[in-house]
Order: sequence, then C-alpha cells, then structure tokens
Amino acid sequence: MKVSVLGCGRWGSFIAWYLNRMGHQVFIWGRKGSESLAAIRKKIEAGEEGFSSITATEDLSLALAFGQLLAVSISAQQLRSLLSRSEFLGVEKPIVLCMKGLEEGTGKRLSEIAAEYLPKEKIAVWLGPGHMQDFLEGIPNCMVIDAYSQELKEEIVYALKGGLIRFYYGDDMIGNEVGAASKNVIGIAAGMMDGLHCASLKGALMSRGAREISRLIGAMGGNELSAYGLAHLGDYEATVFSRYSRNRMFGERFVQGIPMEGLAEGVSTAAALMVLKKKYQVELPICTAVYTAIHGGIPPEELMNRLFLRSLKKEF
Repeated sequence: MKVSVLGCGRWGSFIAWYLNRMGHQVFIWGRKGSESLAAIRKKIEAGEEGFSSITATEDLSLALAFGQLLAVSISAQQLRSLLSRSEFLGVEKPIVLCMKGLEEGTGKRLSEIAAEYLPKEKIAVWLGPGHMQDFLEGIPNCMVIDAYSQELKEEIVYALKGGLIRFYYGDDMIGNEVGAASKNVIGIAAGMMDGLHCASLKGALMSRGAREISRLIGAMGGNELSAYGLAHLGDYEATVFSRYSRNRMFGERFVQGIPMEGLAEGVSTAAALMVLKKKYQVELPICTAVYTAIHGGIPPEELMNRLFLRSLKKEF
C-alpha cells in the first residue's frame, strides 16, 4: 500500500519507519524548514535501516496525491489548520489520525474536527500505548484502531498488523478518543507526584483517574468501559511511569520550576476537558486540579490537599 505520513516528529518518523518495515511504500511530509524533516532526509541519504526507501517531501499536494492512506501525526491543536489548507479540498482518501488530544476551546475530538473537512466514513484513529524508543529496540506492544466504518477499520488493521504491534479493533470512537487524550492529563498529574516525592500515590491516581474519565465518557454517550481499555488505562504505564513520557516529565518539571521545551499535549487537553466538564456537568477533580495548577497559580501541594479533603464518596 502507498501511505503518506503527514507529520515528521518523533511519532510520525516512527510510523514511517514502521510502515516501511511492513513493506509499504512511504512518503513523509513536513513543513518547509522543519528540522525533523531535515534529520529524516539525512537518515535516508545515509541509507539507515528502515529509512532508505522512504521519500521525504515538503510538498503537501505531492504527499496527498501519493498516498492511498493518509496517516496524520502532528500536534492535535494543529489539525484544523492542516485540514483547512487548500491542498485538502476534494480529498476523500482514508485518513488515520495518529495523535491524542482534544481541541482547546471547543473540547472537540479529533475525528469530529476531521469530519468537518473529510467524509466521516473515511476517518480512523490509531491509539494506545507505546513509545518510539521501545519499538525501535524491538519491544512490542498492543494498540487500537477505531473508525466510523467497520470496513475501513478492518482494512487498516490488516495493512498495519505485524509482530511488533498487536492491533485490536476499537468499537467506541467517543470513549477511545476521550480516553486517549485525557490520559495525558493523568500523566501530568503523575509527574507532579514525582516532583512532590509522593509517587506511592500513583496507584490511587490510576484508579481514580480512570474512574473520573469513565464518567465523562458515559455522559458524552460513549461506553464507560472504554476508560479501562488500551486507549486510556492501558496507556498508563507509558504515560504515568515511563522516562520517555513528555507529559509526566512536564508535570515533574513544573513542580520543580524547570521549564521544558517541546510539546506536552496534556496541557491543551486539560483546558479542553474543562469545556467538556461544564458542557456535560461531570466532576473531574484530578483533571481540574492539573488545569488549576498550570493556569490558576495555585501550588500543586495545596491542590493535592484539597483533593484529600473532598467530601467522602463511594468508590464506584
């Protein structure tokens, strides 16, 4: 299959490497002047294993024309800007969104944004645990493909399946997308716990975090059980504990007062969750605490005390 990967950051470059490894013909697109694209070109020119037969381009029209499948891996907050470009006019090819996030300001899921520009039945999502660094070392993992169309879902899983990643069919676009996005906020909370030297609370964080997200998913019309699947709870190890987790790292450095360069998607997602919290009238104490710590100027230590002093409740 011919696949165009739109986005050349860490995850986009891994997807291109993985697809090439699976025997697909791969184009990878990046913005003009992108340092990441320049780094990929160096790997291609050097004949590095897994990259030598990939084509890198800054021409979006060329990438869109080439791919039978479009795999998008950019910042969630940049998706609308990408899809609204003139090059996408008339594009009706299958597209799989390979990032996790919610639109800040609207709370929209990424597939909802994509459906404003592309046929809904052509939209899929690729979610679940896994870090590029682990995959490149040959460490396997399990992930989820979900889509509005069962046929598209099956086509993508068939094209992507291999020994390194075991794919499962998702059956809840709402639950899987919201779960995948919100786990990044839980990751920031975990990092804050690391920074406050109370990592022993991570077990409670995982349990209560999954529970509050399940309530939101249910209120939105999804399946509450999706919060306990691969897209959310199943991704906690890679987000809550891993040294590669940028969201966990952001939370830890935030508490320590150390700036962090680059993307921590959970920051924007926390803001988007506040929109959904208000819209669906659902309590999100952990996500609200993370948002308040980042934007409200209240020390994380105080917010943690407030969480412990909340009124007593049943666990479920």
